[in-house]
Formats: sequence, structure tokens, C-alpha cells
Amino acid sequence: MKMTWHHPIIAAPMAGGVSTPALAAAVSNAGGLGFLAAGYKTADAMRAEIGALRKLTDAPFGMNLFVPGEDAVDEAALAAYAERMRKEAALYGVEPGRPVYDDDDWQGKLQVLRELSVPVVSFTFGCPSSEVVKQLQASGSTVVVTVTSRDEAVTAVEAGADALCVQGSEAGGHQAAFGNALPDREPQSLLELLREVREAADVPLIAAGGLMQGADVAAVLREGACAAQLGTAFLLCPESGTHAVHRAALTDGRYAATALTRAFTGRRARGLVNRFMREYPDAPAAYPQLHHLTRPIRKAGGDCGDGEALSLWAGQGYRLARALPASQLVEVLLREAAEAMPEAGGLPS
Repeated sequence: MKMTWHHPIIAAPMAGGVSTPALAAAVSNAGGLGFLAAGYKTADAMRAEIGALRKLTDAPFGMNLFVPGEDAVDEAALAAYAERMRKEAALYGVEPGRPVYDDDDWQGKLQVLRELSVPVVSFTFGCPSSEVVKQLQASGSTVVVTVTSRDEAVTAVEAGADALCVQGSEAGGHQAAFGNALPDREPQSLLELLREVREAADVPLIAAGGLMQGADVAAVLREGACAAQLGTAFLLCPESGTHAVHRAALTDGRYAATALTRAFTGRRARGLVNRFMREYPDAPAAYPQLHHLTRPIRKAGGDCGDGEALSLWAGQGYRLARALPASQLVEVLLREAAEAMPEAGGLPS
């Protein structure tokens, strides 16, 4: 993959409304790569966001899709969890959602991407088929697959991926592992994983997971990454769609740590530890069923300003998030990275 944007800074795709066209455009216009997130949107809504972004920038940008899972679900455990959610929902005067499976409009979104020739298309939660990869490449897209292990990296390369996004355990939000129902394995830290994947995959690597400052960017570039992908670092930017309650929690001393949980969506994700996470440590591996089940509860919590019922996704370095305009944050990160690499004469071009 030839990096068609200027600087090795990528704003991670963050589903749920955080990755707005304004945020993506600001990062792309600053020479980085801005991303939109298709997760939880219809194909038509995704199309509209791409159109809105293209009115704000002529620079390259990316779009991220969730790969539908095929994991078996323990229906009895799911039913029991749904019953527990009735009491939780009653606290906020709402009914829980229906714990149903859906494929997140997978085929519709692929069709839109083939039509619109998005510069970079990345995938999370799995690896698309080689046919899908070839179709997107034929339409002019660079295809990136997010991986959390050496084996996943090999699978993605065999499918024809142009590049890999290597996600370490420090990352906020969902872990991108290909399987969800398998026994939980201890996730690897970013630098350890980056070294393993570098030895197994001869494609460009994008590093993701807990990167907050320019020194972090420099560290992953030294380990062979072509770019650093940051998500939590952009949560406090005014262009982001971060919910006001989530935004406040990031700087609230009551939230003193992050942890991995399945409580909100049925798939492991890292967020600020709150009441909901503490009270439901045994949530079943049922994604997206739990996402739909808890969605009304999370919305009601946000509407009434209660961060204890929200999925406050955040990486381990969340305390270092800066409330700067996105373009300024990119400039600061680049300056810090260059200062951290004097042996290379500054940041690689």
C-alpha cells in the first residue's frame, strides 16, 4: 500500500456517531487520514455521510465496515440476560430492545462502496472474502483489515488485503477479533503484536491501540508501522460526535480505569469502568444481539445525563486526551513525533 495521504496519522473509525464528516474532513485536510464508521448505519445513511464528507474535503479518507459474524450464540444465556435487562430498563422508564441478529446491512454497504470508490476501506470483526477484496480494489479502494493476532494477519493477507490495522489490547472500543464466541484469549499489547505481525505479514501495517501522543506515534513507526491510528485521542475534539456525557466522563475523576467488557454489546470492548460494567461482568458472547438489547437503556442513560449506563468507550491512555480542534491536534502530534525521533532527523515523510 502506498500511503496516499501526507502524514502518518489516522483518525480511527468510531461507530455510534463519534466519527463525523466534520472530524474526518478536519484530519484529512490536515494531511492525515480521516475515517467514517459505517457501523450501526444503513447503506443509505452511509452514502449520505460520504457525500457530506466529500463536500468538506478533496483529500483521501476512509470508511470502516463491520464484517457480519457467524458465531453460535447460547440462546439460554441470552434469554437470561434479556430478563435481567428488564429490571435495568425499568430504572430508566424504558423497555429493553429486542435481542436480534442482523448483518448491519452488509451487502448494501458493499454495493455503495463499489459505486463510490472510497479511497480506503477497512474492516473490523473479521476478514471479507477474497472476492469482496478484489471487487473493492477494482473500484479503486485500498483494502485494510483490522487484526488482533498473528493468525488473523495471515488470513487477511491470504485474502488479498493491501494493509493491516494491527490493534493492541490498549485500544478503546470493540476488540476487532475475527471470532466472538471462542473462549476469551488474553489480548496482546500493541508493540508485542506489531512485532509478531511484522514477521508474518509482508504488507504495510497501521498501528492502533492506546496511542495518545506524538511519542506513541514515533514508537510504532520505529517498530515498522507505516502509520498510527488514534481514536480516543480525538474524542474531545469539537468536531467529534462524542456524546456530552461521554465527553464529560473522560475528564471526571470518578472514572479511574478502563476494562474490557461484554456487558453492553456482547462483544469485548474497552471502556471506562462504570456501574453497568461492574454489575454485569458475565454477559454472554452474543453480538449484535446484546447491542440491540441494551441500546434503549444506554440512550435513556445518556438522555438523563447518567454516565453509569453508557458504554463509555476509551483506550487506556484516555487521561491524555486533549480538547483541541482536530487539525491542531494533528499538528501537535506531528511535532511531538518529530521531536521524539531525533535519530531519524525527524518524522519520516
